[in-house]
Amino acid sequence: MRGLTHRAVDARAELPLGSTSAYFRTRKALIEAVVRRLADLDRADVDRADVDRADVDRADVEATGPPTEPLGPRDLDLLAGRIAGLLDQWLTSGRTRTLARYACLLEATHHPELRDILSYGTASRTQARALLARAGAVNPEQRGNHLVACVDGLLFDRLVGAGSLTAPPPGSEQSRADLHQAVRTVLFAMAGTDLPETGDPPTRG
Repeated sequence: MRGLTHRAVDARAELPLGSTSAYFRTRKALIEAVVRRLADLDRADVDRADVDRADVDRADVEATGPPTEPLGPRDLDLLAGRIAGLLDQWLTSGRTRTLARYACLLEATHHPELRDILSYGTASRTQARALLARAGAVNPEQRGNHLVACVDGLLFDRLVGAGSLTAPPPGSEQSRADLHQAVRTVLFAMAGTDLPETGDPPTRG
């Protein structure tokens, strides 16, 4: 973060000196712009992964708006697979961007004036609450927050934590399968749906 300066951005973007500061007058404004851009890119990834659509056909979504029908066990399993694929992407091609997001958020812990950047993480929580409400979860507001916290913690662990030492290599089929299992376990628990050890269909708990 010490290297994130107006002058450094000008140099990296090959712009005349002073260009960045003309748009973002303070360091706070510069960091906020970075976080906003990272959030936009992450949101685009989520949209491409159809994370909030379960198995609903895209044409139906475009015609009728966001889906509202209940989510069953099959939908939850499909959703877990899509989230796992997205996490694996953020561990590989999106690794640098994910690290940048964490660096910016850590900066906010040292500088209270940057706390506003945390609000860019509310979209994922809103989405999770809506999904869990469709799955029939008890208290989807709280559980949606918990789901995002768990998934983000999984990503952090695989990226910079001890999980990076034991997990399958990012980008591999084994990595996606392992992430799928982890997300599936958390998602079914938050939805209040039993996750059987056998291949039997899950039942509502």
